[in-house]
Formats: sequence, structure tokens, C-alpha cells
Amino acid sequence: MSLTREEFAAVVRQRGMRFTEQRHRIYESVNALGHATPEAILAALEANAPGLTLSTVYRALEALEDLGLVTHTHLGHAPLTYHAVSEHKHVHLVCEACGGVVSADVDVATALMAEVLTRHGFTVDPTHMAVAGRCRACTGSAGR
Repeated sequence: MSLTREEFAAVVRQRGMRFTEQRHRIYESVNALGHATPEAILAALEANAPGLTLSTVYRALEALEDLGLVTHTHLGHAPLTYHAVSEHKHVHLVCEACGGVVSADVDVATALMAEVLTRHGFTVDPTHMAVAGRCRACTGSAGR
């Protein structure tokens, strides 16, 4: 669930940052697009935000991440992908064949996280995790 314009402005100002229309539009775009690269965000906003540049999108995304409103993940060799922090916590399943991304509940990684903690004393952030493989459609299987 995304913040209203007023809620967004309040969060930005509480953290000592300046509210800008560009930041707000970029935040709304991330929420609307789901998993989105900065390039996809720029493409979605170009018609209504002439003069918006890719570097501005990157700077705004960095500010929004500092505010705790969006987060990024690395989906294989693809560019950074951003999504709203308000989304349910999930692990990213990335199909190496078609490039599709499926959001899986973090529960699918519970055993792995426990094993990594036990063996290595390392705490995993599953929301920043991307698991590469092949999706159901590309493998032709029914859930294997």
C-alpha cells in the first residue's frame, strides 16, 4: 500500500529532505510498476515529466531508499530493480530462460536461512535475495 501524497510529503520532511514532485512521481511509479528498473520508471514517466533524466531517477531512488520507502535487489545480471518496501516480504525467483520474476513468500527460504546461520553465523536478508532457475512455463512442469 503506497503512501498518499500528504503522507509521503510528511515522511520526506520529517527526515529533513525537501518534498519534490519528481520524487513523489517516482515513488508512485515504483508502486504502480511493482519490480521496476530505473529505465522502466523513466519510460513510464516521460510523457508526463518532460526533462526528467535517468540520473534524476537514480538520485530520487537513492533518496527514497534512504527514507525506507523503496528497496532494490539484484536480479541476476539485470540492472537494479526497485520495489516498494510496503510490499509483502518476498524472495525473487528469476527465470533464466524468459527473464520473468516471481515473488515467493520468504517462508520458502526459511530452511536455507537457518542453515546459513548455523553453519556460518551469517544472517540472511531474504528480501534482497534472487534465486535463478527456470519458471514453470519454461520447464514445462507442473510445480517441480
